[in-house]
Amino acid sequence: MSSEELQLFIYQCQNGSNVELKCFDGNTLWATQQQIATLFGVDRSVIVKHIQNVIETQELKENSTCAFFAQVQKEGNRQVERQILHYNLDMIIAVGYRVNSAKATQFRIWATKIWATKILRD
Repeated sequence: MSSEELQLFIYQCQNGSNVELKCFDGNTLWATQQQIATLFGVDRSVIVKHIQNVIETQELKENSTCAFFAQVQKEGNRQVERQILHYNLDMIIAVGYRVNSAKATQFRIWATKIWATKILRD
């Protein structure tokens, strides 16, 4: 995938922290477990538990809501590439409603607005 296809969107949480969500494919937003935890103000372990429950109860399918994306970073004098698990907007919102429905609603409203703007722009 070329770098022109990657789009970044910044969500400002109620506590003032920012979360950078990525759009790799032009179709949805993606976030890591840690980013989802930051979005909803909880520990990453809480997010992991809820993701497992969403998948186990078949609320969402793992293969359509989870994907590995390469992350390249410099460590010392070398470039290291790691495959990092990301979750799409459907999973982010499903987990958000389980964790904190008020914060999930605010995030959903923001995501709907930025996505409508993106579609109109494209």
